[in-house]
Amino acid sequence: MRMSKSFIYTTKETPKDAELKSHQYLLRGGYIQQVGSGIYNLLPLGDRVLENIKSVIQKHMNKSGAQELTLGFVTPASFWQKSGRYEKYGKELLRFKDRKDQDFVLGPTYEEGIVECIKGVVKSYKQLPINLYQIHLKFRDEVRPRFGLIRGREFVMKDAYSFHSSTQDLDREFDLMEQTYRAIFDELGIKYAVVEADSGAIGGSGSKEFMLLAECGEDTLITCPSCGYASNIEAARRHPRQTTPLSMQPQKIHTPNLKTINELSNHLNLPSEVILKCIIKGVKTLSGNKTALFFVLGDDELEETKALNALSKRDGEVLELFDLDMQSMQDFKLGFVGLGAEADFVIFDEAIEVGKTYLSGANEQDYHQICDFQGGDQDDLVLIREGDECPNCSAKMRYQKGIEVGHIFKLGTKYSDPMGATFLDQNGKAQPFIMGCYGIGVSRILSAFIEQNHDERGIIWNEVLAPFECMVIVSNIKNQAQREEGEKIYEHLIAQGKRVLFDERDERFGVKMSDFELLGIPQAILVGKELESGKIELIDRKTLSKQSLSFEAFLGE
Repeated sequence: MRMSKSFIYTTKETPKDAELKSHQYLLRGGYIQQVGSGIYNLLPLGDRVLENIKSVIQKHMNKSGAQELTLGFVTPASFWQKSGRYEKYGKELLRFKDRKDQDFVLGPTYEEGIVECIKGVVKSYKQLPINLYQIHLKFRDEVRPRFGLIRGREFVMKDAYSFHSSTQDLDREFDLMEQTYRAIFDELGIKYAVVEADSGAIGGSGSKEFMLLAECGEDTLITCPSCGYASNIEAARRHPRQTTPLSMQPQKIHTPNLKTINELSNHLNLPSEVILKCIIKGVKTLSGNKTALFFVLGDDELEETKALNALSKRDGEVLELFDLDMQSMQDFKLGFVGLGAEADFVIFDEAIEVGKTYLSGANEQDYHQICDFQGGDQDDLVLIREGDECPNCSAKMRYQKGIEVGHIFKLGTKYSDPMGATFLDQNGKAQPFIMGCYGIGVSRILSAFIEQNHDERGIIWNEVLAPFECMVIVSNIKNQAQREEGEKIYEHLIAQGKRVLFDERDERFGVKMSDFELLGIPQAILVGKELESGKIELIDRKTLSKQSLSFEAFLGE
């Protein structure tokens, strides 16, 4: 492609509200163009990179035996009503009516669409397993879109869905998809970690995330440097805690105005780990608002995704947690809520041991109580911290930041059951499909890769992702010899099947070099003053090192 004829427009100015380098460089380099909040045009350069990503994904997905299709971007709301997610998904689901007053949604994910696609078509266990995938637009009405393509409202995603007759076969496909994803990200040149994850709004029995490691990442990972255990903070586990026993007789203690764990610990000279902390939350459900009490050890913190998941396991109508206003909190004696308190849900963290003695609120203003924990509804509720012990090897764990670029799920019958999607098993009996789901954020990779590969000058693409493999730069287009030899090099590379960008613009040399550095093309071939000695220069974008080479040797003459 000739730069003078291309739709490539660069700028020196850093765009307003573009915090991350990837966002700044994609806008400045003319890869993307913002048209609305969280909505971007992919310009020719950006589209080339996207196609390169898609090509790698398609190669490995096809190799795995998956088949590509394309589902409708607009989905009838009736699909979502059948699965039960129309009410539960939240405001990120963009709902609208057509001219006939029928309800539709813009697909944020396609579990419902793919189930309707195969229902009644795949009828027998003999047609299973099957894995269908698409690389397609999605739309999620994010409350705060930011960071360019990393968290946009409209984006391109690869999503695959597998259908099985047994959980054992789902496990096999899940492992196959993990290996396929590793091969995809390895070829793309991404530094990533595979972590245990929360299934979120997709649901299912288990999931893993593929996290691109970057300091700007929105996701916090907990990792073990010893055995390699890694998890998203929302699903992280730790080795069971060994806490100091409290050797005091049951009693009520006057604690005027001592409402915080630190105040109690200092005043009573007790370690915070023997004090029970109660977190009060409102719970939005399909049938109305309720309240929940979550108890954790005093030096632990509540992880709200874990808390929400714990409630969802106990009540399928649970939608979300929220903070109660002061009027709603009047029934609770803040700072003094403890064992025996009543609410719609009362859940204790699994680290609280039955039969052990703790200091708890006495459910009476200005009083706490020493009492034994006699048991209750328990679950994993706590936020794992740096320094907590690894659940596998007990080594001290640490935090890392990451950007989610892939996620695989074991869905089971979460969607096939309510949507009536069944097949006939070996005994001729109707059974719901057992499903898996596998996603990759295709357009997100475009930005996320840059967060790992840039410098103060611009992007540093590798040859797999780069929109062009090399860039031919004519230093002075008015110099006839430079122009003619530049044309020869360009035509030579094109004949070899190379993807080449030819900068033959009538611009200053400094402008051309700045654009080369900003765009991040892996290599430049500079035709300049050295041509007088019969030489050209090869410039490596990553190191900016230069190598002189004979013009004839380069052309193989």
